[in-house]
Amino acid sequence: MSTRDVVVATIGKAHGLRGEVALILRTDQPEVRLARGTVFETGTAQTPRPLTIVSTRTQAGRWYARFAEIEGRTAAEEARGTELVLAVDLAEEADEDPDAWYPEDLIGLAVRHVDGTELGTVADLEHYPAQDLLIVRTPAGGRVMLPFVEQLVPEIDLEAGVVLADPPGGLFDPENAESERS
Repeated sequence: MSTRDVVVATIGKAHGLRGEVALILRTDQPEVRLARGTVFETGTAQTPRPLTIVSTRTQAGRWYARFAEIEGRTAAEEARGTELVLAVDLAEEADEDPDAWYPEDLIGLAVRHVDGTELGTVADLEHYPAQDLLIVRTPAGGRVMLPFVEQLVPEIDLEAGVVLADPPGGLFDPENAESERS
C-alpha cells in the first residue's frame, strides 16, 4: 500500500470563545476528510501534535471545526496557520478522482503552450477559494500565475513531464510576468 501525506486544510481565524476555528479547505471532500474523530498530524512547528476533530459545521459556505486539543480562544488563535495533514492511500485516491493533482506531482514539470511553445516550469501550486493557481517560472526568470482550470490547462502528462496550457493572450508576455525579485 502506497500512501502520501496530504494537507487537507489550514486552520484560519479563531471563531468565538470556545476554541472553534475557521478552516481554509484544501480538499474537495470535506465531508469525508473532516469526519468526527479524524486525527490529523500538523504541518507546523507551532502545533507539533496531533489534532482530533470533535465537531464541524458549515455556515455561509465556510467550514468551522473544534478540536479536542484546542480549548479556548487563545489556543485557537495560536493554532492559526497550522496545516492539517492526513496520510491517504494513493490507489484509493486514483480510483475516486483520476483528475486529482498534488503539488509534488506538478512542481518541476515543463509548461508548454498547446502550439508547442515553451512557457516555463511549474514552480508551485497555490490554493485559493475560487480556484488553484499554477505558479510558472518563465525562461526569462519571471513568474506567472496561471489559473489551474481545464480551459487553460487542458492536459497534464506526468510520464512526459509536461503541462499543456492554453493561456489567454498576453498572460505570458514578459511585461506581464511578475519579477522573481518582487
